[in-house]
Amino acid sequence: MSIPFPPVIDHFAPLATRYDVAFCDVWGVIHNGIAHFPEACEALRRFRAGGGSVVLLTNAPRDGAVVESFLDTLKVPRDAWDVIVTSGDVARAEIEARRDQPVLHIGPERDSSMFDHLAVRFADVDAAGYAVCSGLYDDETETPDDYRDLMTAMRARDLFMICANPDRVVERGDRLVYCAGAVADLYESMGGAVLFSGKPYRPIYQRALARAAALRGAPVGLDRVVAIGDSVRTDLRGATGFGIDCLFVTAGIHAEELGGRETIDHGALAAIFSEAGVLPAVVTRRLAW
Repeated sequence: MSIPFPPVIDHFAPLATRYDVAFCDVWGVIHNGIAHFPEACEALRRFRAGGGSVVLLTNAPRDGAVVESFLDTLKVPRDAWDVIVTSGDVARAEIEARRDQPVLHIGPERDSSMFDHLAVRFADVDAAGYAVCSGLYDDETETPDDYRDLMTAMRARDLFMICANPDRVVERGDRLVYCAGAVADLYESMGGAVLFSGKPYRPIYQRALARAAALRGAPVGLDRVVAIGDSVRTDLRGATGFGIDCLFVTAGIHAEELGGRETIDHGALAAIFSEAGVLPAVVTRRLAW
């Protein structure tokens, strides 16, 4: 049985008045890791100018200040967003709750800011009390399978893992590189216990909603929130699971599956939604006003 196909739009403006708050994905929607997308940033600026609030919601395994600095290097306009909520913010709260235990950090040195001011003790797999995975040590050359021996050693000690970035892959320019979620999925498939700190899981949405309410000085109804994102697994599942609408962007992580960045293969898109068992409220090729 086929499922109804959501409306496809070219511009966000006709939808904007339905919402007070946008939870907007970052990587794949407003930049690709190399450059920002001017049309997307302008759409967010226009939404804010009309009275909306924009919470950038990202699975970056770093705190919001670090993501803000990175956005500055890509020349993302400061007036395109209000606040940033990251999976790193959620992970830090979990790390703080385990401050008496030594931690095994799996991930690159650039993610070390996630541990700033937490007074953690680092350890190897034989001495750690739990693990935090923020990514691959070298995502330019490694794959999750390179971590199978490490995951086996962790399972032997029944170590708990905090996955600070549930994304499996992310765009870097015109390539896809593996993220922490792919390593965490491997560990979970081996029977390991994992807490995923970002999208599509509720804690990051609850944090974002609280930040939005603080910005606006009043509680925000879920019917007045839209999530904008390009990943079925994280953005679409997360939004529908939390009970908010999703504006799904096709020219992102799923672009090659969906006919490329300039067109939409409606059959392929319907198949992806059907397989996932979730539908966005609206589909667009790229975020534009």
